[in-house]
Amino acid sequence: MEAHFTEWLNLGIRWIHMITGIAWIGASFYFVWLENNLNRSNPREGLSGDLWAIHGGGIYHLEKYKLAPPKMPENLHWFKWEAYATWLSGVALLLVVYYLNPSLYLIKPGVALDPAMGIAIGLGSMAASYVIYHLLCDSPLGKRPALLGAVLFVLVIAAAYGFSQIFSGRAAYIHVGAIIGTIMVGNVFFTIMPAQRSLVKAIETNTTPDPLLPAKGLLRSRHNNYFTLPVLFIMISNHFPSTYGSEYNWLILAGIAVLAVLVRHYFNTRHDSGKYVWTLPAAALGMICLAYVTAPVHRAPSAAPVAAAEQPASATLAKVEEVAESATAEQAPASQVASAGSADFAKVESVIQARCTVCHSATPSSPMFSTAPAGFMLDTPEQIKAQVAKIHAQTVATQIMPLGNITQMTQDERDLLGQWIDQGAPIN
Repeated sequence: MEAHFTEWLNLGIRWIHMITGIAWIGASFYFVWLENNLNRSNPREGLSGDLWAIHGGGIYHLEKYKLAPPKMPENLHWFKWEAYATWLSGVALLLVVYYLNPSLYLIKPGVALDPAMGIAIGLGSMAASYVIYHLLCDSPLGKRPALLGAVLFVLVIAAAYGFSQIFSGRAAYIHVGAIIGTIMVGNVFFTIMPAQRSLVKAIETNTTPDPLLPAKGLLRSRHNNYFTLPVLFIMISNHFPSTYGSEYNWLILAGIAVLAVLVRHYFNTRHDSGKYVWTLPAAALGMICLAYVTAPVHRAPSAAPVAAAEQPASATLAKVEEVAESATAEQAPASQVASAGSADFAKVESVIQARCTVCHSATPSSPMFSTAPAGFMLDTPEQIKAQVAKIHAQTVATQIMPLGNITQMTQDERDLLGQWIDQGAPIN
């Protein structure tokens, strides 16, 4: 039952994270669009512009003050809880998915890193990222937006590279998303909200507002706006092993981040002119190029079995290993089967039963799962045949499965699966 409740806890937190994230990102997109589309020709006194809009059967008239209205309204909506709830639910999800089972989900197979140290690196990087970002923004570099953006990009990709050396591909991507998300919520909490409170206080006390703070808040808001598309990609990336599972996953993330910023820049500037319309076809071409260069390369079978990477084991991990070893002991050693000639289906099925059905079965023997993850089952030849594309992507091309290589799949076994798939994946 523990696995069942953990799965529902994961679902509940992930759903909250998605809902609050939509609210936060939607508000960010809307207000940047609003700022960019204000009519600034001959505004009414005290205004910097206004906008007429129609939506949902109603017509709206929105006005922006140059700094503030002469008197504060009774009801003023503050956009902050969307950001806070998104970050808090994201950290909770990080805890449930990666930190409760760090040996399995967090640490890269073959890396001798203590799980507690891995968790400390993950949490520490989130705090350090905002401090570094804040110092850079308040330095002379902050007055040169393009150069600041380039420096921030290099630092984020450097973090992605560092994470990829010690964390699993999925965990590396998620932690890049976590440091960007921490920067974004830090902007709201430490810069944008104080600027807004200062503005409101000045109006209430009938003093002149400091224009510097709102300007700084607007700049950080724009930074958040450009961060959103890379973060959205990271949120869905765990469904695409050809990205995070690649040997060059950090470079793929860098490429997609650049393309996402180009797309965001077009939408941020299209009101002004069409000079950045080229960014859309450029981004599309870039995605095609990434799909091409990340295509899996067939590798010839190795001459001898390759020993599986050893992992430090938690109590839950030890249980999984025990179940996996028990399942393997009931049949011929999978590595011997894999190296015993051609890739006939009997050998392939033996490998899959030994290495994969611990989790991917109608009745998983792993204590971590009450049902097959994502409904992915490999109990029968027909099910194996139907999942050939995913088997190739996750065990042969990117080798992200089994998770943490907990069932100790060897390179010979992966080569056997690849050879069988290359032969058309016959099951007869």
